[in-house]
Amino acid sequence: MALKATIYKADVQIADLDRQYYQDHALTIARHPSETDERMMVRLLAFLLHAHEHLSFGKGLSTADEPDLWQHDLTGAIACWIDVGLPDERRLSKACGRAERVYVYAYGGRAASVWWEQNAGKLARAERLTVRLLSDDDLATLGRLAQRNMRLQCTIQDGSVWLSDGQHSVPVTPETLLAPRADH
Repeated sequence: MALKATIYKADVQIADLDRQYYQDHALTIARHPSETDERMMVRLLAFLLHAHEHLSFGKGLSTADEPDLWQHDLTGAIACWIDVGLPDERRLSKACGRAERVYVYAYGGRAASVWWEQNAGKLARAERLTVRLLSDDDLATLGRLAQRNMRLQCTIQDGSVWLSDGQHSVPVTPETLLAPRADH
């Protein structure tokens, strides 16, 4: 018997000072049976950093042809493709051919460092790709905020994120490993 996804709800108030984006979002997040709280929260973090009315969670782990999050423009073209974890270089190359912008939120300590060392040269040729790395500390603090029903406040400034659930406030600052020249 196949295990079903666990449903999480997040009501989030976003104040993104970097993009001048101020919105509330009521999100439903399906956590795959093999997914950890930390990975699910990285997906939520990616949503917060790229929040847009057309950004949505993809099927991610359960569907190879879909990212963890994506945004389509009004014509149906993929404007933004976001993967979480340590995706294969070929997958990212394919994504860069399909989407206007591609983002990776990598994590995993030593495994992430090895992944970056093995793929940095090839990925540097991808003009539309941004790769950001989350530290193990950031990952752990994000995981502690995971609840089936979350009410979060998010402030983003100068690339840093502050998340609060009313009881705990955690800072998260992804390190940018690769960005298109226009993003610098």
